[in-house]
Amino acid sequence: MSQPARTVVGIDVGGTRKGFHAVALRDNTFERTSDPDPAVIVEWCLTQNATVVAVDAPCVWSREGSSRKAERDLRLFGEKLHCFATPRRERAKTNKKGFYGWVFNGERLYQQLQKHYPLFIGQRDYKAVCIETFPHAVTCALARQVVSAKHKAKVRREVLQSCGYDVGNLPNIDYVDAALCALAADAFHNNIFQYFGDSEEGFIIVPE
Repeated sequence: MSQPARTVVGIDVGGTRKGFHAVALRDNTFERTSDPDPAVIVEWCLTQNATVVAVDAPCVWSREGSSRKAERDLRLFGEKLHCFATPRRERAKTNKKGFYGWVFNGERLYQQLQKHYPLFIGQRDYKAVCIETFPHAVTCALARQVVSAKHKAKVRREVLQSCGYDVGNLPNIDYVDAALCALAADAFHNNIFQYFGDSEEGFIIVPE
């Protein structure tokens, strides 16, 4: 009897109005969905029988400063990658313009995910797990060089295609980023990954 195909999921996080875009990777093909409700997205992950769920959002807030160790340490091919700096939660709450709204939405997603997918904190102790990743870093890792994020929609599609994936089912950048997250989840499943950060402020996972 043949084994069922492995499935992993990547999720791009937006604000409460935009919600979440999710892509499942199975047999080198992508399936997608979107919803503003994190519980609906998690239920979709479960129906997909996903083993790893990779999320493009900070998994925890900074403990002390204006960024986390993972964000300060993120380097590929000897070059520091620019990425979002996560502040302390208390500081983010004082922002009146809603700049951190998507991070709070990501927090709600992680809360729902961890009922079924424990967060990776340095050891792979669970059959099903969720991880944090970063699409720009995934793109650079797959391209085997640091690429510009200026024309990300075009570049990221080209990188996915160069890896043999059909991007026809990814109509916008949110789904493209979710697909890149799914590739990070697949690399994690296959033990072909590197990580930045620590157990207190979270890890960012990138394909090796």
